[in-house]
Amino acid sequence: MIIITKPKLELSVQNKFRTFLADKKIDVVSVERKEQIHLVVVGRFGELAKRDVETHPAVEKIIETDRPYKLASKAFRQVTKFKLPNGTLIGNKKIVFMAGPCSVENRSQIEEIAKQVKDAGCQVLRGGAYKPRTGPYDFQGLGKIGLKFLRDAGDTYNLSVITEVLDIRDIELIEKYTDIFQIGTRNMQNYPLLRELGKSKKPVLLKRGMWATYKELLLAAEYILLGGNDNVMLCERGIRTHVAETRFTLDLNAVPYLKHETHLPVIVDPSHGTGRANLVRVMSRAAIAAGADGLLLEAHIDPRRSISDSDQAISLQELKKLVGEAKRIAKAVDRM
Repeated sequence: MIIITKPKLELSVQNKFRTFLADKKIDVVSVERKEQIHLVVVGRFGELAKRDVETHPAVEKIIETDRPYKLASKAFRQVTKFKLPNGTLIGNKKIVFMAGPCSVENRSQIEEIAKQVKDAGCQVLRGGAYKPRTGPYDFQGLGKIGLKFLRDAGDTYNLSVITEVLDIRDIELIEKYTDIFQIGTRNMQNYPLLRELGKSKKPVLLKRGMWATYKELLLAAEYILLGGNDNVMLCERGIRTHVAETRFTLDLNAVPYLKHETHLPVIVDPSHGTGRANLVRVMSRAAIAAGADGLLLEAHIDPRRSISDSDQAISLQELKKLVGEAKRIAKAVDRM
């Protein structure tokens, strides 16, 4: 259950209401908003106490939900939409395309990719400045200089920018250069990081952990929402299975399930989801048909020479074909 207070309550009224809840033995967790407070009820209480809360002069309404991810549930909100700095609307009927290299390698690379990403019809430029690599000796990213190259390229071509954040200590720096924080699969349950990003107002794209259930993904999103950041996207990026022929198994069941359970936009990453460049286009079409709100794609000038994830990066020519095909699928399912 979620208690929504009336807007612009005086502090004295807020304090009296909290005392009232404590007297009723109703435990709540507060989600601060500019105009009003949302109080997420922890545990259960009787109908009599509920009626007392509903009729309290500080309360606007009560939202009932039986889901453990209360703020992420459809009961709390039907749909989440938000606008990026370049005017792109996330969560609308129109599909959003995010594309770029796994890693920012140098200025000329990211500038040329940004130009062609824009020409292909994408709205968001992706690129890693800090890279979580399985091996400690693998390329770890350019760091701050990579962020600057990414930001400059995005600004030049009016593309919003998304990049991955790995560490709480990097949030402040990355926030200066990015429009969307990406949380990778390895950090889906990094709860201190999720809590800190909940304090930011910039959108967060939360990737599903490679072994995570849908419930675990939604509960991870709840940590961000609880901090007051409503601008969260969920990303299906493939899970570990017994299949050895692909890097991961892209679980497109996740898309309609999540669309049924939550108001949060759902993005699909067919690049990591398959790990094979020759499968990315067809799985992108399937993702849009399944109801995805957007795609996150790895694209490179010369995929064979990509410093990281070369097997799954598509060429920029292939990206243009992919976007065209995905738009036709989107039109067929009334998403344009």
